[in-house]
Amino acid sequence: MELLQQMTDAVRHRGPDDAGYEVYESQFAAIGLGQRRLSIMDLSPLGHQPMHFEQLSIVFNGEVYNFKEIQQELIGLGYAFRSESDTEVILKAYHHWGPKMVDKFIGMFAFVLYDRHLEEILIFRDRPGVKPVFYFFDGDTFLFGSELKSFHLHPRFRKEIDPDALALFLQYNYVPAPYSIFKQTRKLNPGHYLRIKLADKQVTEVKYWDVYDWYNRPKLALSDREAIDQTEALLKSAYEYRMVADVPVGVFLSGGYDSVSVAALLQHGRTEKIKTFSIGYAEAAFNEAHHAKKVAEFLGTDHTEWYVTPQDAAAVIPTLPDIYDEPFADNSVVPTTLVSQLARRRVTVALSGDGGDEVFGGYNKFKQSVKYAEGMPVWAQGMLSRAMSRLNPENIPYFNKQYNFPSRYEKMQKIWAAHSAVAALKYISQYITENEVASLMAVPFRPRSTHFEDGSLLGAGNDSLNKLLAIDWKTFLVDNNLTKVDRATMSVALEGREPMLDHRVIEFVAQLPSHLKIRNGVTKYILKEIVHRHVPKELMERPKMPFIAPLTLWFRKELRDMMTDYLNREKLEAGGLFNADVVLKMRDTYLAGGQQIGHQKLWNLLVFQMWYERWA
Repeated sequence: MELLQQMTDAVRHRGPDDAGYEVYESQFAAIGLGQRRLSIMDLSPLGHQPMHFEQLSIVFNGEVYNFKEIQQELIGLGYAFRSESDTEVILKAYHHWGPKMVDKFIGMFAFVLYDRHLEEILIFRDRPGVKPVFYFFDGDTFLFGSELKSFHLHPRFRKEIDPDALALFLQYNYVPAPYSIFKQTRKLNPGHYLRIKLADKQVTEVKYWDVYDWYNRPKLALSDREAIDQTEALLKSAYEYRMVADVPVGVFLSGGYDSVSVAALLQHGRTEKIKTFSIGYAEAAFNEAHHAKKVAEFLGTDHTEWYVTPQDAAAVIPTLPDIYDEPFADNSVVPTTLVSQLARRRVTVALSGDGGDEVFGGYNKFKQSVKYAEGMPVWAQGMLSRAMSRLNPENIPYFNKQYNFPSRYEKMQKIWAAHSAVAALKYISQYITENEVASLMAVPFRPRSTHFEDGSLLGAGNDSLNKLLAIDWKTFLVDNNLTKVDRATMSVALEGREPMLDHRVIEFVAQLPSHLKIRNGVTKYILKEIVHRHVPKELMERPKMPFIAPLTLWFRKELRDMMTDYLNREKLEAGGLFNADVVLKMRDTYLAGGQQIGHQKLWNLLVFQMWYERWA
């Protein structure tokens, strides 16, 4: 029990309001369930976990927003309820419908059910993967948790770094599911559940939902007006469901179309002011706060903003290895953590606009992938690719000094060799190419397949754009954006909700033709048309800005010492994972102002070294 309590309390930041720890002995195993509670629904002790009903016990992280409707259905079937919590609804829904109960849920969730009659354990993860599930299994001991830090406390857990996963991290700045940075440790895939049969220690992963199934359905024949109206109705329903809470709720407002759609549709028709939160920078090229403020003033929200400094960032960066206990190097972790701290001063739940780019086609990489792969005849691509393969980009005058040129050169050579928009998305998504990773790493690795290679699973009814959106949902969305927001918000006990990822929204939009997503070069066409119904175009139409910190400036100035401290020869050689000479050459070229070294490469290496010092 003491070990279970320690492992559970390692994630106390995710749930400071209550704690529960229970151990059950069966003839096949000892089962420990621990939970830290962030009270959102039913703040009374009746929501305490682990919760039980007949032969079932549960620990649950997340929300089932439509639990009231399911509760009423179960009452009609003869069930009675003690609490007003969605946890009790899950228990009794499983009692009646078994695993199929998950098809009824609108929400974000990770939960573990122990069935004493069947002597099995089920672990569910929500459809998009908003809530995390890690697990470790060595054939005898099975550990599960929301974050890896709990595992480190168990004597059977092995902290053996997987070089294949490290290579993936360096390429993409995250470790794609189902892989983890450690061997014998994995992430449960979104839209899946694990069934663990205690009698024979059999672990089976079962798919219950897949976004590809919806993209593979015939495309809907709707007019623009019909598609816009139906999408707006679904978004409105999704946004309103995410307002269900017994605690204060707010909205992250960047000023872009995604977050503005959330704030605008929620504020419309409300007399109570929605609480909105933004952060900004003195560096104009990175600052959107003034745009967000204008939108907030137009909508009439209760708006709070914070202009952050390099000193604010410097205070956050050393905490990142604790917040992200698997290497994670999206450079927007700093502003996301800061805006979470800002919001937590006034609310316990915050809605974000995450998912809008993946659902509606907002990233330029989608247009680029199609253009590069399909913008010239196949024979011309092949000829260019072959010619490029014979040249070393570092020997090309002028261009070899341009921003990140060697990486971009290698990517284009591979894209033109592949003749595929799906392959183009994979290469565009890599910050460090596979060849560069091979030169950086001092240990061998095997290339691992990821969902970036899923093009063949998407039917001919999808054009290139819809294939790219489907793949981006399974890669960048879940393993980058959702990881970023979950860890940043939960680090301050703030529940982050992503209403644009309501499965009803993606199921509908996946069936729309791509011209409703990108039209005549205009990204997110249908979402923009919805927003323009509520916010004037002149407040919205401006170049898209990424939600990132100006690290490229700060690391050459205020944060320079951090770069030289973690990326030094002693630390690099002590880890034995990297070729120190190669890393140091990159570092020194970058710090000297060399444009050919992209700052994201150094950020990936810096983040890993900080993580390694803390955890490995």
